[in-house]
Formats: sequence, C-alpha cells, structure tokens
Amino acid sequence: MIGEASFYGLYVPWIMVLALGALLALWGVRRLLAATGAYRWVWHPALFDMALYLLLLYALSRLTSYLQ
Repeated sequence: MIGEASFYGLYVPWIMVLALGALLALWGVRRLLAATGAYRWVWHPALFDMALYLLLLYALSRLTSYLQ
C-alpha cells in the first residue's frame, strides 16, 4: 500500500483517501438500496451500513494494492 498522498503540498495518509472513496461509494450504494426497497429486509440498518462501508474500504484497499 502507498504510504501517503500529496495534495497541493499537504501529505495525507493513503488510507484517508481510500476512506473518502469508500464513503462516496457507500453513499451511492445506500441510495440504490433505498430506491429499490432493499432496506425492508435489513434488520439493523446502521449496522448494515457500517459493515457495507468496511467491505467497500477493504475492496478499495485490495484494488489499489493490485494496481501497484
């Protein structure tokens, strides 16, 4: 994994960039699930959203490690 990213001279940890990407992806997936009515089948929506966020973050970190 890349250690840090530079944005206009400001160094931020790469995991922060991935976390922001996972948050944006989660926003889109949540809107899609809400529009299709899939949240009716979810027992605890907050717990489901947290697990989905962690899965997206893991997928992004694995994807970027393969791209190196």
